[in-house]
Amino acid sequence: MISLKRCGAALALLLLAAAPARSEVVRFDIRSDDAAALEGRTFGSRGRARKIVAEATIAVDPSNPINDAIVDLKSAPRDAQGRVQAKADVIILRPARPNGAMVLELPNRGGELFLSLIDDATFEAGQRLTKAGDVGNGFLLNEGYTVVWVGWQGDLRQPTDIGLRPPIAKGLTGRSRDQWTIRTADPKIQLRLQYPAADPADAKVYLRQRPDAEPATPDGLGFRFIDDQTIEITRQPGAAAGDLYDFIYTTRDPAVMGMGFAAVRDVASFLKNDASALNPLAAAGKSGLDRAIATGISQSGRALRDALYSGFNQDEKGRMVFEGMFPIIPGTRRSFTNARFAQPTRNAGVQADQLYPMDQFPFAYGAQTDALTQKHDGLLQRCGQAKTCPKIFQMDAEYEFYGSRASLLVTDTKGAAAALPENVRAFMIAGSPHDNTFDAVSAPTPGCRLPSSPVFYGAALRALLNDLDGWLRNQSPPPSRIPTLADGTLVAAKDVYPSGIPLPWRGQYLHAYLILQGKGEPQVTGEYPVFLPKAGADGNALGGIRLPIVDVPRATYVGWNPQVGHDGPSDLCDHAGGMVPLAKTKAERLAAKDPRPSLEELYPKRGVYAAAVRKSADKLVADRLLLRPDADAFIKAAQDLDH
Repeated sequence: MISLKRCGAALALLLLAAAPARSEVVRFDIRSDDAAALEGRTFGSRGRARKIVAEATIAVDPSNPINDAIVDLKSAPRDAQGRVQAKADVIILRPARPNGAMVLELPNRGGELFLSLIDDATFEAGQRLTKAGDVGNGFLLNEGYTVVWVGWQGDLRQPTDIGLRPPIAKGLTGRSRDQWTIRTADPKIQLRLQYPAADPADAKVYLRQRPDAEPATPDGLGFRFIDDQTIEITRQPGAAAGDLYDFIYTTRDPAVMGMGFAAVRDVASFLKNDASALNPLAAAGKSGLDRAIATGISQSGRALRDALYSGFNQDEKGRMVFEGMFPIIPGTRRSFTNARFAQPTRNAGVQADQLYPMDQFPFAYGAQTDALTQKHDGLLQRCGQAKTCPKIFQMDAEYEFYGSRASLLVTDTKGAAAALPENVRAFMIAGSPHDNTFDAVSAPTPGCRLPSSPVFYGAALRALLNDLDGWLRNQSPPPSRIPTLADGTLVAAKDVYPSGIPLPWRGQYLHAYLILQGKGEPQVTGEYPVFLPKAGADGNALGGIRLPIVDVPRATYVGWNPQVGHDGPSDLCDHAGGMVPLAKTKAERLAAKDPRPSLEELYPKRGVYAAAVRKSADKLVADRLLLRPDADAFIKAAQDLDH
């Protein structure tokens, strides 16, 4: 639930639907409604912003075939009309004069992230949304977008999270696996299970000393139950900080987590289509929305791909819900959400959760045949049959090629090139870590070999969002900017860097495994080929969107960063990128045997660097990958540096 502190004083207004005929949102309880939100800040010609905090109750019909994809729906409790209900938190920011487009973000683990990326807000401010500066540069509201957050994740525990209260399918049992990384050397530690244990006698604990190591049961490793959802693990002698523990047990009473996808679907359809008094955006019989874009970042971007794959872009009346989708930094992963005993928070990454069932075939939007299982499928299979496929922009950082298998967007499971469907564009930000802040600077990173990469992709996101919205209004979109096999910018790990580049590159990346989920530990039964972005003579990736910081470099910026003291196949720092400065002079680079050009050679006199940045920025504007104000900011920064 959203706390009273977060919402402000609750209003007495309670709006009820007379019947579910207009929408499957049957209640929309408004907790607060501020017509001069964000301390009355004005957003240009769009005016002030209105902020609504509410709880939506959805009612889903289990007999409607559109809802067949929701796992365990038919085992959930029903209301008097035979429907299954869930409650979702909703937050809305809307300018006084909106542009007709709704941007709905699936929160990441209960929090808003989009503003911290696209509005250059701090993370804390983007979660707070009360002060004038909490929306940073105000880009979204200045452009007129109606911004919405809908709780979809049903396993959150903090009262301030934007979440979902899903129904519980009582009486169902099954096997579940929890995994924890223990950061201390404590001999005993108490841990909470995702679900209550149904049969403590058949539970087992395993040790993994690295994420991709085989499970072990060393002498001295044991556990006991404190209660049916809490255990205490006794660790083996010599246990080290960073060890991973798997706990496999029989559990009961799963939450129907797939209702989160239905909540996003139904709330979006309601806000866009319902013209009744129930809809707080409706006026004069209209919602003021004629198009909708769904977005999600990292975990919630994976969930967005998952919801699309499972058919949730069609509401119960058969209408398309989102005309556009913009998953950000998901790679080719999905989520562990619409499943029995789901764990949506899990992230199959380089340091944990590698064998969870969240990033298996299909990886790509277009239909392919899995070379290992012969299954034929694609993320657009269901929406294609229903004729409800949206127009899609997917944007990944360079990190996603190392940590999220992003090459599988444009290759098949045999390693051959695969074309993107006509309704999909894909983009990579060269040199970027998984995420960053608008004010990022390179700095030493504890536990990582390289200083951090300062590349931030907020400027590209602003341009791409407007491009996607323009596509929905029948404007031609820019072509994809992603490394490919065809143009030689996507290569095998051994071919990424020219010889002699001073990087600690050992060919480490997250491998793509076929995983067999059984009653015990999951088993790897095959592997798919993964490719990585090829670098040029300066060490920077050749493909993707090369922002001026990369296109006119003063360093090598990479989307990966190895862990100190570990050389396993995927031992990278989680979500991190790296940076190695170029030598200042030719003599310095020759003394270091560095094959990369020096700053002296690239920019031999004053003004050359700033002119090159101007040329790069202007070209990105012409290609509609950068907006003019952001280009001018890059140019000004270069002029200040090149004085």
